[in-house]
Amino acid sequence: MEGTTPLLDAEAVGDLVLLDPLTEESLVQTLQERFRRHDIYTYIGNVVISVNPYQSLPIYTLEKVEEYRNCSFFAVKPHIYAIADDAYRSLRDRDRDQCILITGESGAGKTEASKLVMSYVAAVSSKGEEVNKVKEQLLQSNPVLEGAGVGPWLSCHLLSPQPEQLKLCQDCGHYGYLNRESSSLPGVDDAANFHAMQDAMRVIGFSPAEVTELLEVTAVVLKLGNVQLSGSFQASGMEACSITEPQELQEICELIGLDPGALERALCSRTVKARDETVLTTLTVPQGYYGRDALAKNIYSRLFDWLVNRINTSIQVKSGEQRKVMGVLDIYGFEIFQDNGFEQFIINYCNEKLQQIFILMTLKEEQEEYVREGIQWTPVEFFDNSIICNLIENSTTGILAMLDEECLRPGVVNEDTFLGKLNQLLATHKHYESKETQNARRVTDTSLPLRCFRIHHYAGKVTYNVTGFIEKNNDLLFRDLSQAMWAARHALLRSLFPEGDPQKVSLKLPPTAGFQFKSSVAMLMKNLYSKNPNYIRCIKPNDTKSAMVFTPELVLAQVRYLGLMENVRVRRAGYAFRQLYGPFLQRYKMLNPRTWPRWDGGDREGAEVLLAGLAFPAEELAFGHTKIFIRSPRTLFDLEQQRQERVAQLATLIQKMFRGWRCRTQYQLMRKSQILISAWFRGHRQKNRYKQMKRSALILQAYARGWKARRTYRKYFRSSASTCVANFIYRRLVQRYLVGLAKNLPPLSVTDRTWPPAPYRFLDDANQELKNIFYHWKCKKYRDQLPPARRAQLKAKLCASELFKDKKTLYPKSLQQPFRGEYLGLKQNPKYQKLHAVAKDKLVMADAVRKVNRASGKTVPRLLLLTTEHLVLADPKAAQPKTVLSLSDIRGISTVGAKGDFLLVSDHLIELVTRLHQTFEAATGQALPLHITDRFSTRFPKGDVSITVVESPKASTDGPICKKKGSHKMEVL
Repeated sequence: MEGTTPLLDAEAVGDLVLLDPLTEESLVQTLQERFRRHDIYTYIGNVVISVNPYQSLPIYTLEKVEEYRNCSFFAVKPHIYAIADDAYRSLRDRDRDQCILITGESGAGKTEASKLVMSYVAAVSSKGEEVNKVKEQLLQSNPVLEGAGVGPWLSCHLLSPQPEQLKLCQDCGHYGYLNRESSSLPGVDDAANFHAMQDAMRVIGFSPAEVTELLEVTAVVLKLGNVQLSGSFQASGMEACSITEPQELQEICELIGLDPGALERALCSRTVKARDETVLTTLTVPQGYYGRDALAKNIYSRLFDWLVNRINTSIQVKSGEQRKVMGVLDIYGFEIFQDNGFEQFIINYCNEKLQQIFILMTLKEEQEEYVREGIQWTPVEFFDNSIICNLIENSTTGILAMLDEECLRPGVVNEDTFLGKLNQLLATHKHYESKETQNARRVTDTSLPLRCFRIHHYAGKVTYNVTGFIEKNNDLLFRDLSQAMWAARHALLRSLFPEGDPQKVSLKLPPTAGFQFKSSVAMLMKNLYSKNPNYIRCIKPNDTKSAMVFTPELVLAQVRYLGLMENVRVRRAGYAFRQLYGPFLQRYKMLNPRTWPRWDGGDREGAEVLLAGLAFPAEELAFGHTKIFIRSPRTLFDLEQQRQERVAQLATLIQKMFRGWRCRTQYQLMRKSQILISAWFRGHRQKNRYKQMKRSALILQAYARGWKARRTYRKYFRSSASTCVANFIYRRLVQRYLVGLAKNLPPLSVTDRTWPPAPYRFLDDANQELKNIFYHWKCKKYRDQLPPARRAQLKAKLCASELFKDKKTLYPKSLQQPFRGEYLGLKQNPKYQKLHAVAKDKLVMADAVRKVNRASGKTVPRLLLLTTEHLVLADPKAAQPKTVLSLSDIRGISTVGAKGDFLLVSDHLIELVTRLHQTFEAATGQALPLHITDRFSTRFPKGDVSITVVESPKASTDGPICKKKGSHKMEVL
C-alpha cells in the first residue's frame, strides 16, 4: 500500500489487508457494506476485487479518468482504473510487459471489466492518427469477440439479415443447436447488437466479402445441427446410416461449393488407413451423429480462432518497431456445481495453475521488495498447491495422462476402467479420494457417489462425475470430414482445415482435448511468467442479476473459490503497510512537535524522529532504504486515530488564527476605507464650493461687461433697432418651433389625429395648417400603398358617403358590408351568361331586385345588370332581358329617406345607387341627380304618378306594399 486516506474506513476498509479481525464473515461483511455504498471495488494489496452492481454507475466518466491518471495506486479510492493506470505506467515507464488477469463466475462482470481496462488504456495512451486507429480497432474487438464467442447469440442474429442468401429460416426453434434453450434474453435487443457487431467489424477492417464468408460458415454450423440420420442393415449384416432429408445437406453444399455426395459419404462412412491398406467402413447412427457434432464444433472453434487471428493482424505492430505488450486475460473462475463433469475439471485445473502463479509471484514480489529495501525476510507459510497441479498434469501419473492413455488404449475402454485406474494409482494421494479409496480407509461418506472422484482443490473439495470424460476427451474429427471441408470451394472454410489436404495426410492421431488444454495452459503460464501480472477478481452478488442485491452466502462461496482469504493472509504475512518516507512524513508530521510544522532534515530521519515519540513497539516497525514498514493493521489504525485527533486540534487552532486574522484584516480594511472616503468627500465638497464661486464670478463679470458695453454703444442705436431685434427673435422662435415639430411628429397611422400644440399663440394658425397638410399627406401615402382593387372599393365607399351620409337611414348599416358587385354568380351559372352577352360591355354590378308593377303596384322579381353603358332588367326564370336602358337615357334617381324603396326594390340599395352614380358619371361626364325624399313623382306611359312613402304600423316581411289611389297617386307602406 502506498496511501492511506481513501482506504482507512471505520466501517469498511478499502484494503482488506487492513481488515481486523480477519475472518470470512468480516471480509464478506466489509464487501457488503462497501457494495451498499456503491463502492464496488476493494483492494487486497495490489489486487482489485470487483462486485458486479448490475447497473450503470457514474464512476467511469472522463473526469474519473483524469482523477486516476498518473496517480499513486493507493492515493485514491479503490477503482479498476487504478490497476489499469498502474499497469500502463509500468509498461510505459519501466518497459515491463504487463498482463491483467480477470477471473470470476459467469455474470460476475469479467467482460465489462476487460472493456473498462481497455477503454482506460485507450483514453490515457498517446495520440496520433495511426495510434487512434489501432485503439479504436482494439475497443471494437470487444463486441466482435463477445458475439462470436457465444454461438447461439451470434446465430440468432443470423436469422434476420439476408436470410435468402444464407438459406436460413427466421425461426430459432427450427434449428437443433438453438432450440435446446431460450434463444432470447430479457432486455437484450439482438438486432441492435448484431448491427453493432457488424459496425465493429467494419472499423477493425473486415471486408464485406470476409463478413459474408463468416456468416456463411456460421450458417453451415446451424444447418449441420438439422441433418438427421437413419439406420439400416447392409447385406453383410453391418449397420449403416444415411441422410434422412437431403434438402438440408443440399443447402449446406450450395453455401460452401461442395458436392452433396462427397459430404454425405464423409458423414456416413469412415476411411481407415493402416500403412498400405485402406478400409472404408460404414458408421452407425450414434457414430454418424458423433461425427456431425464433431464437425460442427470444429468448424465453429476454428472459425473463432480465425477471427482472433484476423483481429490481431489488424492491430499488430509494424515490423521493426519496439513492442510493449499489455495482455488482458478474461478467464472463467473456479466452478463447483452439484454435478461436475469434464468441463469443470479442466476449468478448475486452469484456476489451480493461476492460483499457483499468483501465490508464487506475489511472494516473489514481497521478497524482492524486502531485499530491495534491506528488510529481513521471514519465510511465509502458505499452502503450496503444486501437489494438486502435479496430481492433474503429471506426465505419467497425472489424471490427464491416465485419461489420454485410456482413450488411446485398445480393447474395452469406458469411464469405469478409467476410474479404476485412478483408484489404483492414486489411492494413497491425500488430495484424491473416491468411493473405493474411502472404503479402503474405512471412511463413511454418503455424499460421494460410486462413479465419481473428488479432488481437494485450494478453493475446496470438488466431486467430479466421470461420465462423459472419455468421449469429451477424444472429441476426434474423422479425417474424411477434414478432407471434405478442404475440398469445398469456400475460401474461408477451406483455410480452416489445412490437414484435409491429401498431400499432407498424416497417420498420426490428433491430440486429445485434455492434452490440447494442458498444452494451452502451459503456454499461458509461460507467457504470464514473462510478464508482470495484475489481478482483478470479479464477484457475482446474486443469482438473479438484480441491481444492488447482495447475497452473503453466494459471495462467501465465491470468496472461497477465488482464494481471497489466502490472498489476504499471504499479503499480511510480512508487513501489512508500507509507504515512502516523504508522503509518510507529510501525513503524520503533526504528531510530534519536533517535526511540526516543518522538518528541515532528511525524510528518513524525520520519520524516525516522528515514530520515536509515539512509543510503538520496535517489532511493529521496520525502516527500509526508501520506505517505512508497519507490520499490523492495528498499529496503522492507532497511528491514524492519533492523527485524526491531532488534526481536530490543529483545525481548532487554525480556525482561531483565521478568525483573528480575518477580524484584523477587516478592521484595517474598514479604517483604510474610512480615511479614503473622508478624503474623497472633502475633495468633493471643495470642488463644489470652487465651482459655485466660479459661477458667481462669471455672472458678476457678465453684468459688468454688459453694463460697460451698453454704455459704450448706446449712441449707435437707431429707432428701427427694436424691430430688427423683434424679427430676429420671431425667426429664432419659428426655427425652434419647426425643429421641435420635426423631432416630435406623430405616427404615420391615418387613424391618429394627434398633433403637438403650438408653443406660442402667434403660431396657432400655422400650426393648424401644418396639421391639416400633414394629415392629408399621410392619407395620400396610405392611398398610394393600397392595391388597385382596394382603392376602387374605398372610392365607392367614399362616393356612397357623399351621397347618403346623414340622408338615408339604411346608410350606417351598410358601412361594414363590402361592395361585392356581382351577387348572382353569372360565371358559375351558364343560364345567366347570355344576359351578359346582350350588353356587350364590362359588367359593373349584378343583383336580384323587385320591380313595382305600374298597373297594380305589386312587385315582381327581376335581375338587374349594370354595365359601363347599360342598365338591364331581366326575367330570372326565363333569363331573358325585359328592359335594356342606355345610361344616357337615365335622368335621375329618387329614393326615400326611410328604409325601403319602391319601383326597384334592392337589398343592396347603397351599393346599387353608388355604382350607378359612378358609372353614369364615367359614361356621360355628368353627375346623376339623386333625390332623397318621402314624396316624389315618377313618369309612367299614361302620365306622371305622385308617390308618397308612409310608415306602416306593422312591419312586412315581404317588403314594401304599394297601394294605388286613383290614376295619379300611389302610397307605399
